[in-house]
Amino acid sequence: MKTICLYFEIHQIIHLKRYRFFDIGTDHYYYDDYENERSITYIAEHSYMPALNVLHEMINSDPGFKVAFSLSGVGMEQLEMHAPQVLEKLQEMNKSGQVEFLTEPYSHGLAGLANEESFKRDITKMSKKIEEYFGKKPQVVRNSSLIYTDEIGAQVASMGYKGMLTEGAKHVLGWKSPHFVYNCNMAPNLKLLLRDVNLSDDISLRFSNKDWEGYPLFASQSRWLISSWSFAPSVLHSRCQAISSTS
Repeated sequence: MKTICLYFEIHQIIHLKRYRFFDIGTDHYYYDDYENERSITYIAEHSYMPALNVLHEMINSDPGFKVAFSLSGVGMEQLEMHAPQVLEKLQEMNKSGQVEFLTEPYSHGLAGLANEESFKRDITKMSKKIEEYFGKKPQVVRNSSLIYTDEIGAQVASMGYKGMLTEGAKHVLGWKSPHFVYNCNMAPNLKLLLRDVNLSDDISLRFSNKDWEGYPLFASQSRWLISSWSFAPSVLHSRCQAISSTS
């Protein structure tokens, strides 16, 4: 049986305002509130909501269709302030039982590479927020930028998680395929799902590129998927922003 694992990342950066030399020592507020509100409002209207509406339609039309989301804590905070309809839509989709929520560092930062305790706090904080919103405790971790080492995997396993997503990096895999379930070397019970780089980038980066040899890509072009995909499962990743901006 072949399975496609779709997951979407929702994260928003925090914009900093222009900070001049003469502000040093006098102005200690560094954020550009106007740009933060403007950007996330625009993206929610033109990206997140259209993409989520399409996914919700697919869920309603096919009980076998499932999808996963990974949200950052800082992204959720901005959605709470400026675009709560996105979170409400996710809660509505969650009622179907066909949606899974992953956990990741709350700050979308790189604590996993520097400090184990900070990483643990960040993951735990994010898991609690996901459980608060959606009533489910995440079982799978997605580290920022899919960063993974066996040490990080062992720590994630020690925290009780069952799986982790990571990059199907060619220089790491060598001749191996990203279309298998792997295990953490230091914690064999932790399952690893690898992102299919080529298929994911076809969707999120090349989909709207008119110079791409695969353009335009339609759902009916199943040969595109079959020719690139040999074994299950295959993890396809994209940001909602990239998906819907090509609609």
